[in-house]
Amino acid sequence: MLKIKFGTDGWRAIIGDEYTVQNVARVAEATAIWLKKQKENPVVVIGHDCRFGGELFTQTTINVLCKHGVKVITHKGFVSTPMISFGVLQYKADQGVVITASHNPPSYSGYKLKGAHGGPTPVHQIQEVEDLIPNHEVEIIGDISKYEAAGLIEYVDLEQDYIDYIKTKFDIEAMNKSPFKMAYDAMWGAGQNVIRRLFPNAILLHCDVNPSFKGISPEPLHKNLLELSETIKSTPELKFGLANDGDADRIALYDEDGKYVDSHHIILLLIHYLHKYKNLTGKVAIAASTTLRVNKLCEKYGIDCTVTPIGFKYISEIMMHEDVLVGGEESGGISVKGHIPERDGIYDGLVIYEFMMATGKSLKELCQEIYNVIGEFHYERNDLTLKEEEKQRVISMCKEGINSFGKYSVVDTNFIDGFKYELPNNCWTMIRASGTEPLLRIYAEGNTNDEVLDILKTVRATLGV
Repeated sequence: MLKIKFGTDGWRAIIGDEYTVQNVARVAEATAIWLKKQKENPVVVIGHDCRFGGELFTQTTINVLCKHGVKVITHKGFVSTPMISFGVLQYKADQGVVITASHNPPSYSGYKLKGAHGGPTPVHQIQEVEDLIPNHEVEIIGDISKYEAAGLIEYVDLEQDYIDYIKTKFDIEAMNKSPFKMAYDAMWGAGQNVIRRLFPNAILLHCDVNPSFKGISPEPLHKNLLELSETIKSTPELKFGLANDGDADRIALYDEDGKYVDSHHIILLLIHYLHKYKNLTGKVAIAASTTLRVNKLCEKYGIDCTVTPIGFKYISEIMMHEDVLVGGEESGGISVKGHIPERDGIYDGLVIYEFMMATGKSLKELCQEIYNVIGEFHYERNDLTLKEEEKQRVISMCKEGINSFGKYSVVDTNFIDGFKYELPNNCWTMIRASGTEPLLRIYAEGNTNDEVLDILKTVRATLGV
């Protein structure tokens, strides 16, 4: 049978191909067996996002878990990944399961595990579950009513729980009176109801359920958010744009000019606000693909900075054991002190919104404040769909050693995850195969947008892609 492997963030596959009811049942079987080894009467919080078949695959998982005597707490309808992680803590559960493929194209679904600490399940535990996935078909009993009658299934309102919690962390009433009017793009994802309910005056885009995402991957990149950008540009009263991915754990922002504000800038803004303005302490943990300007800012503020492999599970594990101010990734997954050790695109967006209100400064002005400390920078990423042999050729080339990309000499390297090359004048590039999709990613940062584009062009020419 198919060998199921968990990647950077859970198991993901194409629906109807490798992602089938039976394969989901096999993963659920392993989850149940693993949980029963840990505790006599384990409890799991489970839910799904807005993707095709979410309810079916959730019911399959519930069925298998209950068959093993695992109690399930679930929600009727779609939920975000942060709602599940928060729910695990709220209901003192032993594990969370989210049926989601996050930002992946609409043809994908997935299976994420969330630990009892309210964040991604630690790496070694995920491996233990993976090792238990059976190499045979799993029995699935169609009717779950007997499990409901036995008290093994409890229905709760995870969305209401999350909204109630958000209201304890932010002055939502004051935010609704803010002069910085908000536009929100849910990308047809699971964050749509939360913003609709918290901010009835916000301009909402793609806040309905459409499992096809109209052919656009629900990843908060500028190329996927052009309508949000244009809406802000054409509506003078809009001063703040927030976007989340399919399961609402990733973030992107737009300033009052409709300019994209990427996760590198968001991480820097969060460190700056929480440390400089709110006097909070703690270390910073960032994934290997994050801007070097974070290290520079941390050095200026006397904050320790740890660099991890890519995958928020590595950052979350640090947050379990150490005092972390901000943990974040280039992909838009960020967590902050005072919240759960989980990526949460809505929560992070509200922290920045609060920053704007506290200072009376626009997002554009706050970014300039950051530039005044660590210098202006620009960033871009190319995602290349390559044949496997071509991808492996590039990786082999990197392993053999690259001393320069055209006129750009390599001054230092970081091979924690992928191949990151520091270039002169605070520039860098990185080459890495995606852990969730058949892509080769090339990252670049420079001091101007033209410099970034030139670095990308030169790197691709050197690699022959």
